Amino acid sequence: MRILCVDDEPLALKMLDMSVKKAKPDAEVLSFRKPRELLEEAQRSGCDIAFLDIHMRGMNGVELAKVLKGVNPKMNIIFVTGFSDYAGDAMSLHASGYIMKPVNQAKVEKELSDLRFPIVPKNNAKLRVQCFGNFDVFTPDGEHVRFERSKSKEVFAYLVHKQGSSCTTREIFAAIFEDEPYEKKLQNLLQTYIYAMIKSLKAVNAEDAVVRSYNALAVNPDVLDCDYYRFKELDAGAVNAYQNEYMSQYYWADFLYDDYMD
Repeated sequence: MRILCVDDEPLALKMLDMSVKKAKPDAEVLSFRKPRELLEEAQRSGCDIAFLDIHMRGMNGVELAKVLKGVNPKMNIIFVTGFSDYAGDAMSLHASGYIMKPVNQAKVEKELSDLRFPIVPKNNAKLRVQCFGNFDVFTPDGEHVRFERSKSKEVFAYLVHKQGSSCTTREIFAAIFEDEPYEKKLQNLLQTYIYAMIKSLKAVNAEDAVVRSYNALAVNPDVLDCDYYRFKELDAGAVNAYQNEYMSQYYWADFLYDDYMD
């Protein structure tokens, strides 16, 4: 979780930074005295939650929030101020919270417990899946999952691409073998690839990442921490990680950015 804070008063910023770090010790917390610096960081590396002082010189917190919502519409904005007359403007932006100064740990914890866009950790993930750039699969501790056959890895990539939808073996065949005829020899070869894929997943205790039914397969998204799925949820880190490359090694992989940003 990435949290950015801004206040142009040094002492107030120190209190805000300290309160947020105490309330969320496992989060990455960055603090700034200038709104433009926070905005540049959000644009560069993403942000899940932004604590914004409203009454600042130059760009105030409400103006900054409007720009940040353009960076990520699901960014959680929590306004911090000593001036209650800004509350109407702040709430019109559908903010996640509003804290009156002086800031303390209890006030921050209260707002973090009721975010407008909850941040759900993937503590139960069996695999970390990378779709942006080249497709790759890792265990939760960062080790590569070794697929004995490259086509087995491609089958898994296709299932991830389908986001949990059930895929018939014929549909998978069409993706893996392109224009090849649907003949028995290649059908048997596909079954070999599928078997090898399952074997590779079992080797890292992640066989439940694939759900098998009669003549069909599907990935189980609930056990995957996937950048593609996080992008769809407008996760700040995933949105900023996307650099116009998606499963680059596979011809069938298409990613329509505008579908998720409208």
